[in-house]
Amino acid sequence: MEAQNLYAVDAADRLILDVAAEALDSVDSGKVAVIGDGYGALTLGAIARHHLRDLRVHQDLLTGERALANNARTIGYTDRYTSYPLDHRLLDGVQVVLLRLPRALAGLAEIADAIARYAAPEVRIFAGGRDKHLTKSMNDVLAESFSEVRASRGRQKSRTLLVHGPKPVDDAPPFPVREHLRDLGIAVAGGVPLDELAVVAHGAAFSGTRLDIGTRFLLRHLRWMKPDARDAIDLGCGTGIMAVALAKAREGIKVLGTDQSSAAVGSAAATVRANDVADRVSVVRDDAMSSAADNSADLVLCNPPFHVGAAVHTGSAIKMFTETGRVLRPGGELWIVYNSHLNYRSLVERLVGHTEVIGRNRKFTVTRSVRGLREVRQR
Repeated sequence: MEAQNLYAVDAADRLILDVAAEALDSVDSGKVAVIGDGYGALTLGAIARHHLRDLRVHQDLLTGERALANNARTIGYTDRYTSYPLDHRLLDGVQVVLLRLPRALAGLAEIADAIARYAAPEVRIFAGGRDKHLTKSMNDVLAESFSEVRASRGRQKSRTLLVHGPKPVDDAPPFPVREHLRDLGIAVAGGVPLDELAVVAHGAAFSGTRLDIGTRFLLRHLRWMKPDARDAIDLGCGTGIMAVALAKAREGIKVLGTDQSSAAVGSAAATVRANDVADRVSVVRDDAMSSAADNSADLVLCNPPFHVGAAVHTGSAIKMFTETGRVLRPGGELWIVYNSHLNYRSLVERLVGHTEVIGRNRKFTVTRSVRGLREVRQR
């Protein structure tokens, strides 16, 4: 995606690399981890400036991983880093961490605990971001896991936090967390209400263990979604609430949850297991169903994002709708919920098929799009 408010590298990336330069000059290869690198600027900058090898990298978003891989391939650095999950493989023995601060405090808390838990005792963290996205609460979250957190001088509306001194950790990591959603009151096919679900969430998963109000509104329409559907996809599945609810509502349906966030996919897979529907619900990390076969689904559910990282941008939603038009079988249905001011109806009408508004409240709109009806009516 290209847009004026999307940047492959920014002042915060440059500041982190500059502030960490002395540490990177003195550290051995294999002892550096990079977390939250948007498109590869921190990883490739550290390699190029300091001739490092064996960097360990964790990026929550699959698009970030692919951007880094493409950029590394262009300049011949594909053998200089390896991507890992947020666990001991990323952090064992690491002495320097470069971190783009995430906006979600729970996501930052999980990262901080993992570094304190697995990295070397002398680990130093160089964490940064744009001033407009930084809050005092980030210092407090980091201070729960480290004895010293201090801010650097700002530059070009960016700032870094210098962090060291890991504190003792509990035996069990604090994430993922698990909660029960009760009193859902979701009416499903057959008239039996769905009242309770277990939800598991990693720190960076959108909405955590809560049911966000957009998804709740979409779930109220569950019983009317293509009754004869055999194969369904929860597109941008988050913690897996919609995928699990659909599977519990219909015994014969197979559901695929897909999301590009590693935190979301880990959360959704755990939510599926917690609700005993793993025989009919699977979860994959994918970018907008790009790996799904043509004409392979009868039903797609989606609560599309309107951000790319911190930037307001509908490119991800457009990509999702485009892929839905390819993946749905003729007569298949796309059900989406969105903030009404975005007015996605004409867009999904063009990319998927005939679209009608099914529900609307003060904030959200729910639409149903049917693949093929528009073309049939035109003929």
